[in-house]
Amino acid sequence: MIKFPEIINIPLAEVVDNLMDWLLTHLGGFFDVVGLIILRVVMAFEDVFLYIPWFVLVLLVGLAGWKLIKSVKTGILFMTLMMIIGFFGYWELAMQTLALVVSSVVFALLIGLPMGVLMARNNQAEIILKPILDGMQTMPSFVYLIPALMFFGMGKVPSLFATIIYAVPPVIRLTNVGIRTVDVEAVEAAKAFGATSRQILYDVQLPLAKPTIMVGINQTTMMALSMVVIGSMIGAKGLGMEVLLAIGRIEVGRGFEAGISIVFLAIIIDRITFSFSEKKTKVKNKTQEDKK
Repeated sequence: MIKFPEIINIPLAEVVDNLMDWLLTHLGGFFDVVGLIILRVVMAFEDVFLYIPWFVLVLLVGLAGWKLIKSVKTGILFMTLMMIIGFFGYWELAMQTLALVVSSVVFALLIGLPMGVLMARNNQAEIILKPILDGMQTMPSFVYLIPALMFFGMGKVPSLFATIIYAVPPVIRLTNVGIRTVDVEAVEAAKAFGATSRQILYDVQLPLAKPTIMVGINQTTMMALSMVVIGSMIGAKGLGMEVLLAIGRIEVGRGFEAGISIVFLAIIIDRITFSFSEKKTKVKNKTQEDKK
């Protein structure tokens, strides 16, 4: 009576294994094409970041900090952080990491933004997708490596695939929330002027929801960056691989250098992406104050 009864057994693991076998058998060619597309995109970004001279990229990052955040000190800070990464000897690895992050965010946005719009404009879709998103966000990130390895083997592609799955929920959720919280009066006014559903979406809802959507993009980017070390476990190169090697060899200093380099990249990416939503919010608040 004390032990849990073992009469009823739910064979979920067996069902999932059979599903994976079926997918590999019948859709192997499809996953080969997807893997090729992902690899081409990653390598294109990596080639661009490695082709740009280091001092040019440092200046561009500093300029972004100055112009987007409206702070010369922030621009200088960004340049300093990028220089420190280079002084650690991790410039090329940092560019590989940046290519993985940017590529995964691009794919996540291509998937997430349309799904967020669908959720916002269809209550049934929201009911179906919300539990799925809950599961995607609470599932341990290591679990995503298993299907990625089965579909694509070792290397950059499975790492990017797992990163996309892990990072896409925030942009879907916040796109949905942003559109749903648009002022009803603005939508009704657009309808009164004869705007179509498509015009309302592109000319009213998306522009007004942009600050919230940008926060979603910011969160997606940061979650993609957090998968760097985990992705290195299945062959993705970059700063994550240095952390993994340092753990295996118990080299504390090497691990700290690679880890702090990831932190510096995270700070720069976070401030730049968040500046878009913050900037628009400030402009919106200022406009409302002027009207009063």
